[in-house]
Amino acid sequence: MLDANMKQQLSQYLGMLREPIELVASLGDDAKSAETRELLETISGLSDKVTATFDGDDDRKPSFVIRRASDAGVWVRFAGVPLGHEFTSLVLALLWAGGHPPKVEDDVLDQIRNLEGDYNFEMYFSLSCHNCPDVVQALTLMAMYNPRVTATLIEGGAFKDEVESRGVMAVPAVFLDGEMWGSGKMDVAEILGKLDSGASAKAAEKLAAKKPFEVLVVGGGPAGASAAIYTSRKGFSTGIAAERMGGQVQDTMGIENFISVPYTEGPKLAAALEQHVAEYDIDAMNLLRAEKLIPAEKKGGYHEIVFDNGASLKARSLILTTGARWRNLGVPGEAEYRTKGVAYCPHCDGPLFKGKHVAVIGGGNSGVEAAIDLANVVGHVTLIEFDPQLRADQVLQDKLRSMKNVDIIVSAQTTEITGDGSKVNGLTYKDRESGEEKHVELAGVFIQIGLVPNTEWLKDSGIELSNRGEIVIDEKAATNLPGVFAAGDATTVPYKQIIIAMGEGSKAALSAFDYLIRNEAPEEIAQAA
Repeated sequence: MLDANMKQQLSQYLGMLREPIELVASLGDDAKSAETRELLETISGLSDKVTATFDGDDDRKPSFVIRRASDAGVWVRFAGVPLGHEFTSLVLALLWAGGHPPKVEDDVLDQIRNLEGDYNFEMYFSLSCHNCPDVVQALTLMAMYNPRVTATLIEGGAFKDEVESRGVMAVPAVFLDGEMWGSGKMDVAEILGKLDSGASAKAAEKLAAKKPFEVLVVGGGPAGASAAIYTSRKGFSTGIAAERMGGQVQDTMGIENFISVPYTEGPKLAAALEQHVAEYDIDAMNLLRAEKLIPAEKKGGYHEIVFDNGASLKARSLILTTGARWRNLGVPGEAEYRTKGVAYCPHCDGPLFKGKHVAVIGGGNSGVEAAIDLANVVGHVTLIEFDPQLRADQVLQDKLRSMKNVDIIVSAQTTEITGDGSKVNGLTYKDRESGEEKHVELAGVFIQIGLVPNTEWLKDSGIELSNRGEIVIDEKAATNLPGVFAAGDATTVPYKQIIIAMGEGSKAALSAFDYLIRNEAPEEIAQAA
């Protein structure tokens, strides 16, 4: 099950255990249970601090508990075999149970320990989901540092009947005390923010105490990380405030056109960006949604960004890198059946539709790539494109057309996503040539129709926006407001690509540097007055 390289890595990690741990399995007679037994026997054979027993009586089979030998009340349960994207989660669970300290700030651990009440989490993941590990690891950490928190982490592919009965059609899916509580990618700070009613006020108080920055970057994707690193290297006090560090890259799976790196994955690149930012004296602030920009009142004054928690930050210069998000169809049924058959991530949610008929809406590169990926997992794929022809690269079109379980419908306007009240059951579209309405019976709909810039919050700021809502910039990444620059997918720069966003972020930083050295700081202006 584990190759020699994985065993060697695991053995090294288990050498970091500070105290004994126990693995207690509940197994059946099925193949997955046999795999679980093999995995646990391998783990226990690599360290004398790990013991494995197979006399558990949990109803979910196969499943196993990881717990501290010194305190059986501190545990986390994996149901299924946590390999694939979840192998790292398994390793971290073993380490944390064994007393190895997590790489988490002390105030986060204190917040976990101080949670009041009992929280019994169940979370569903798929082994191909690149958004799931953050949630798995967050709940594991919480269970290991607060005995009143329990976490059962369930591999959906191993418990299909349970997934069906609970109506889980998108992962990650989190249940709290038996009720659906949250879906989508979340890290520990986001989960704590939902549980701790005072978290927002504490965060706002912390921000209010910060001095003005020379440069504040708003947005934490490739453009934002690049901009922050460049301005910090120039010696300017730099802050980066992001709703989600990594940005939309977190939702990207295979990346094959990042020059000099033949292949990587979005979450890996996002983690590398965050790590690179951490190498510099940059104040990185996560989980902050910008709501308002107040421009400097006079030349040389401070610009101010107001966030959704009521706090604000000031800076001499701003670099706006808020990126873009997936575009919604805007048809009846889309919002109603989101996570109930309407999906946006084929890698995350595709395995939940194994053997079923799904549709992909969108004939660009993203849509065709999604259809190709899904065709290898589901029973049948219908790709629907508004235009008379697909817009994807020819090599992708050729690959798609070679697949036997794919239908392609062009000149089709999707008018409604239908369902039975609990889940999607079909899609209605209008043939744009004949005007005839047609219906396709489906179990799921994956929407891949492009991007919308995250710029709504700028509409009353004085920043010039294009008719598409993009921030208008010049060749130096400058906006129409002095001292305010922008980069990446939120701007009018053509071609929304990771590598272009990084270059634009660097350009915006260099332009901010040029602006700052040519303009006096507010304090200097006040002293000269």
